[in-house]
Amino acid sequence: MAPATGATRSVVLCLDDLALPPRYLTVASDLPVSHLLRSLPLPSSSFYLTSDGRPFAPSAPVASLPPSGSLQLRLRALRGGGGDGGSTCAESRDCYLSMYLAKKPDKADPNEARLSRFTCCALSGEPLAAPAVVDRLGNLFNKEPLVEALLHKRLPKALSHIRGLKDMIPIHLHPKPGAADEEVRFQCPVTGFEFNGKSQFLVLRGCGHVLSVKALKEVKTPGCLVCHKEFEEADKMPINGTEEEVAVLRQRMEEERGKLKDKKDKKLANGLSGSKHASPAIADTEKLENGKKGEAAPAKRFKAADHAPAYANKKVYASIFTSSNKSDFKETYSCRSLPLGRN
Repeated sequence: MAPATGATRSVVLCLDDLALPPRYLTVASDLPVSHLLRSLPLPSSSFYLTSDGRPFAPSAPVASLPPSGSLQLRLRALRGGGGDGGSTCAESRDCYLSMYLAKKPDKADPNEARLSRFTCCALSGEPLAAPAVVDRLGNLFNKEPLVEALLHKRLPKALSHIRGLKDMIPIHLHPKPGAADEEVRFQCPVTGFEFNGKSQFLVLRGCGHVLSVKALKEVKTPGCLVCHKEFEEADKMPINGTEEEVAVLRQRMEEERGKLKDKKDKKLANGLSGSKHASPAIADTEKLENGKKGEAAPAKRFKAADHAPAYANKKVYASIFTSSNKSDFKETYSCRSLPLGRN
């Protein structure tokens, strides 16, 4: 039965896929369903229609809708570049967003790390300032925080080779003129190279002056270019050197400590460390000279004549402390208690 002319129909157009509220329309029954979608700027290939869960042709008249009058607009999935439906624009966009939004680990700038090693204390991270020191491996420190860490035993494991003040070498950094507020505040006193790690620097262990390697190469002299104190080749120590240079410095440090330990052991063995160690050795020697090993030497008898002054008669001097030999005297009637020659 064909619909009557002028008949109308109430339709509910659901737009859930477009995130829009539903539309309640009253249209002529003889109009096609596509007439309801004129206000939506969508190409026909990007959507399809369903009614009560079943596909519904856009060219069908409104009168053919089920009694509920409900019509749902569904968006089609966008096909990828291959046309096989394996990927969509939305999926590709999500992948790129996930890739760029993911937090990546920060990479340390090698130039910043190098500059920090030459301008900051290796322990506290504070800017280098006098008094400054360098350890036996060429690391730079401010002296005060390093001493405090040693006293409170708070040195990190990486700095365990620093055991005391003997492992610190005081250094003299030449200030850069007019750079009090700049990050790089020191330079080579001869070449003027900035102390920023771009040029190699050495410290002379004897005097503590810091010079660039180029300055020592260009000026051939056996003495320091600042204080003129003589030095040997072994006194040159690189500051913040390469891994190979640090390995050589570590080996030299261990050798110096080994020599010092051997010297102390030898000194103790020879009895030169003090009377506490020397007395037993002297006592053992006297025992061997005066008797058998393990036996104490007999006590020496006191003789007053051996201690007489140079100008005195030994026999007379001895008579003051000891009794006279009575066998040489005879008693008489007048004085039998005193020997002859003394009354």
